[in-house]
Amino acid sequence: MSHDPQKAPTFSHEKIETSNFLMIVLILLVVAVGGIVEIVPLFFQRSTTEPVPGLKPYTALQLAGRDIYTREGCYNCHSQMIRTLQAETLRYGHYSMAGEFVYDHPFQWGSKRTGPDLHRVGGKYSDEWHRLHLNNPRDLVPESNMPAYPWLLTTKVDDASIGDHMKGLRRVGVPYTDDEIGKAGESIRGKTELDALVAYLQVLGTSVK
Repeated sequence: MSHDPQKAPTFSHEKIETSNFLMIVLILLVVAVGGIVEIVPLFFQRSTTEPVPGLKPYTALQLAGRDIYTREGCYNCHSQMIRTLQAETLRYGHYSMAGEFVYDHPFQWGSKRTGPDLHRVGGKYSDEWHRLHLNNPRDLVPESNMPAYPWLLTTKVDDASIGDHMKGLRRVGVPYTDDEIGKAGESIRGKTELDALVAYLQVLGTSVK
């Protein structure tokens, strides 16, 4: 059987590179396969799916504070992931572990370092320090470029929706009890957004010493 050397193969580089549709399909296929190979095994590793010893779900006030942290975009400047590099562990403490974040939906890991890492900030400063810092960072850190958040002091937390939020988190595995959900709204009624955000910051990283 004769073979024509001039005839290009049906599935050639030239055909892929000159077809936008084919290129997109193949790129998506490669990314999907690579993602599956890297991500799926994590769902079966105990170190990434089980909480570290002593880890507790956020209280209603801490959860409200986390919502405020997300709403105000704090994650844009502050990472909550400490690497295993010596310089980072010397500065921030024990490196971050996946088991510390199993109740976070979504987790706040990131790499942006405009401001300090916040993962081990819990207990590092007093409540009053955080309150002053959030009201006007330059009162405590003159060179800070962080914006001030004075409205947090006078704005009350949303106590009406916190129970539904906790119910939603329970559906994805956070072990809230009916009693905790039922008392959530009452437990934060009258609290300010500043109270909630400080409560959230003060619990960060406290499950691992």
